[in-house]
Amino acid sequence: MQEHRRYCSQLLVLLVLFIISLYGVPILGKNGNGLIEVDVGVILDVDHMVGKVSQTCISMALEDFYALNQNHSTTRIVLHKRDSKGDVLDAASAGKSQVQKRFTIFFLLVVGYLPYMVYRSLINYRDLTSIEPPFAAIDLLKNVQVQAILGPQISSQAEFVIDIGNKTQVPIISQATSPSLSPANNPYFIRGAQNGSSQVESLTAIVQAFGWREVVLIYEDTNYGRGIVPFLTNSFLGISTQVRYQSVLSLSASDDHILEELYKLKTMQTRVFVMHMSPFLASRFFTKVKQAEMMNKGYAWIITVGLTSLLDYMDPTVINSMQGVIGVKPYVPKTNELENFKVRWRKRFRQENPDVDKFEMNVFGLWAYDSATALAMAVGRSGIGVSKFKKPVAKENLTDLATIGISEMGPRLLQSLQNIEFNGLSGKFHLLKGQLQPSSFQIVNVIGKGDREIGFWTRKYGISKNLSLPGSKDYLPNKDDLGAIIWPGESNVVPKGWEMPAGETKLRVGVPIKNGFSEFVSVERDSQTNVVIATGFCIDVFKEVIDHYLPYAVPYEFLPFETSDGKSAGSYYDLVYQIFLGLKFCVHLQNYDAVVGDVTILSNRSRFVDFTLPYTESGVAMIVPFEDDDRKNAWIFMKPLKMDLWLTTGFFFVFTGFVVWVIEHRVNEEFRGPLGKQVGMIFWFSFSTLVFAHKEKLINNLSRFVVIVWIFVVLVLTSSYTASLTSMLTVQKLKPSITDTRDLIQRKEYVGYPQDSFVEGLLKNKAFDTSKLKKYSTLEQYDEALSKGSKNGGVAAIFEELPYIKLFLSNPKYCAKYTMVGPIYNTAGSGFAFPKGSPLVLDISRAVLNVTGQDVMTRIKEKWLGEGATCVEQDGAKVISDSLTLNSFKGLFIVAAVASFSALILFLSIFLYENWDTVASHDSSIREKLIAMAKTFDEEKDNSSDTSKRKKPHKRRYGSACNSNS
Repeated sequence: MQEHRRYCSQLLVLLVLFIISLYGVPILGKNGNGLIEVDVGVILDVDHMVGKVSQTCISMALEDFYALNQNHSTTRIVLHKRDSKGDVLDAASAGKSQVQKRFTIFFLLVVGYLPYMVYRSLINYRDLTSIEPPFAAIDLLKNVQVQAILGPQISSQAEFVIDIGNKTQVPIISQATSPSLSPANNPYFIRGAQNGSSQVESLTAIVQAFGWREVVLIYEDTNYGRGIVPFLTNSFLGISTQVRYQSVLSLSASDDHILEELYKLKTMQTRVFVMHMSPFLASRFFTKVKQAEMMNKGYAWIITVGLTSLLDYMDPTVINSMQGVIGVKPYVPKTNELENFKVRWRKRFRQENPDVDKFEMNVFGLWAYDSATALAMAVGRSGIGVSKFKKPVAKENLTDLATIGISEMGPRLLQSLQNIEFNGLSGKFHLLKGQLQPSSFQIVNVIGKGDREIGFWTRKYGISKNLSLPGSKDYLPNKDDLGAIIWPGESNVVPKGWEMPAGETKLRVGVPIKNGFSEFVSVERDSQTNVVIATGFCIDVFKEVIDHYLPYAVPYEFLPFETSDGKSAGSYYDLVYQIFLGLKFCVHLQNYDAVVGDVTILSNRSRFVDFTLPYTESGVAMIVPFEDDDRKNAWIFMKPLKMDLWLTTGFFFVFTGFVVWVIEHRVNEEFRGPLGKQVGMIFWFSFSTLVFAHKEKLINNLSRFVVIVWIFVVLVLTSSYTASLTSMLTVQKLKPSITDTRDLIQRKEYVGYPQDSFVEGLLKNKAFDTSKLKKYSTLEQYDEALSKGSKNGGVAAIFEELPYIKLFLSNPKYCAKYTMVGPIYNTAGSGFAFPKGSPLVLDISRAVLNVTGQDVMTRIKEKWLGEGATCVEQDGAKVISDSLTLNSFKGLFIVAAVASFSALILFLSIFLYENWDTVASHDSSIREKLIAMAKTFDEEKDNSSDTSKRKKPHKRRYGSACNSNS
């Protein structure tokens, strides 16, 4: 039986060879003219317009190339065309893993290829035009032994062919744009088109130029559709734009399913849609968009290269439903060569496709032309010869793919292709590492029967109205750099990018219910209409921002956060959390689109919502009473000077009196006498200088110098003491009773905080005893608690935010009794809360900055919070009269000390000099010398005024002697 099968196989092979020889299939690689023929496969979907256009372009490219290089080229490319017939295999394996897809290919090859080979042996393979991509590729490689393959252009088809090319080392030159197909991961893949991810920056620049903060991605569920999504998402994230939703549609989606998805999108706030689809699905999709009334004013639609480049092939009814759409497509420079080629191409295309009425050149056809040209150049440069494949060692059970072998010329041809560069019809055609390098993009607006150019995008200059820009231009995306745009609904107003969801006519703004501090937020209901009336500082700021500083209208209504009986439904945290919930978690509670009130921006709240920039100052401080009045203190006269200053002053009084006594003791009768008198003189003289009542006459100039300096010191001290004491006796001391939170904790004092505030958690974090915390809600309760004090059922301090403290202290009833200490904790201030990613946050934050910098903010503050602290009792008395310290008089005491010590040292030096004989005597011991010096110091010394008195007795004695002698 086996011999019979082998015999049948041999007969089949002989029959195939005989048929091939009859049809004149060349076996050798050279023709009669000596030119080397290089077989190249072409796999295109000729039922698709892009395939038809590319087929004609590829043929014309080789004809043009060899016509210009007929004297230099020794090789000729022979094309072997196959029709891929759509994307049947990908549809059959959709949703499968890579392993499952390869198993599907293997199964189809094993099961379907043997019958196909029998059929193929009966016809000329050159005329075969209806083979699926894997079959076509295997046929071209096994039976034709092509050295390269042009196509296919559909990404899902190209994936299988590229995998076969990697295994056989045959270059695959495809216009597949999906980023999931990478030349880096497929060494024998040459992308003859721009990578789909290259358009991402231009799309992002458009969104950034118009300031849109949310977009919705819509794409088809294929490799082509999914490949670009990660790049778009990351790029939008870089400009702080959030992809709010991703809508994925199958190629086989029904019209009802498309409408259902569109109505879902319509209920969302986002009105900017970035769509990435093939023309087949996009035609059906935009027809339904028009039907769903989503091509009206306020919507923005952006389409990608794959669709924008093929608008000319779409039905007029579809184009009519796309009016106002913005798209990007590769920019093709207009040249004479291109215009001449288009004329020749139209004539050729009409001859080859007489049944096609509407046809236009597209960028994919130009890329196909340039790819074929690049391949012809690479074949000529590489010097490849007759095609040969290295066959595998004969083994049993080999698959049909394994029997093909490996191309010997493929690596050489690949090397010539990878970095080729020339000026083609599509512009600069530069293949770098197997990837066509991107160029500029043209931005168009769908108007009328087609598109209209509104600008360009380049990597160097960004968005611009033209390409002739100076090299020094700094790129900042700006909508003014684009031409006039007609938006959907024939509107010339730029869509703001979002709207209230369908069915919601107003922004639902939640406001808190407060028992106190109604100056910030107050909610009432009209007795007749039951309409909510919200007033207060926060409400007025919000109204000013929304009504006058936003560039567009936002209708809103205030909804109180209350229970069925009109009371507060929870804390501020609960109110903010309602935005995050997005649904009712209690029967009487409701979710909100925003929260307006005195809501402090905190980290734990920002996890659930986004806050605008703050419109109030930040921080938490203490309200504490002033200390008791010291004017009733019997010892208040001691308070002007600190104890260290008192002691230092007393020491200098004694020391100065001692120095003066030492200097005056020998020459001044008033400083001599009994010991008690002399000690009393030391204290009396220095202290008498306080009131300048000293009557003792000083004789020595050294003592006079010491006293002059000391009197100046006394003058400054007495003046300062008088001023400080006067201040204490005449001005009320506004000194806080508590200055440090640690004192409150150590003393275990009771402290207060506002009800339903985050301050409670702050105090617990600062190690306050929970049992010592009391909550209050009104100014009157604050006053009552602080007046009683911690020991009488009240509190020693109340912790509150700065805006409320300033409101409290601006009241004349309270400003004379209490003061603020701190801030002890910094916060970000109060802001308006919105859902995460809300596009309103940025615009309202910008508006808040405008409001806070205008006079209108001052008027709102004066209306609700007053003009600030204007307490008469505190006016001019806020400086606390503290006691004077030694540090304030260090300089004076240093001068006095230097003067006294200098005079004392100089006096002792003179005294020792006058009694040097006694000091230098060798006959006496040290003790005897000290006693002698002490006696000498205690003896009275004649001063200059007594010299005449001592001289007169000498004259009498001299006269008596004379008289006696006479």
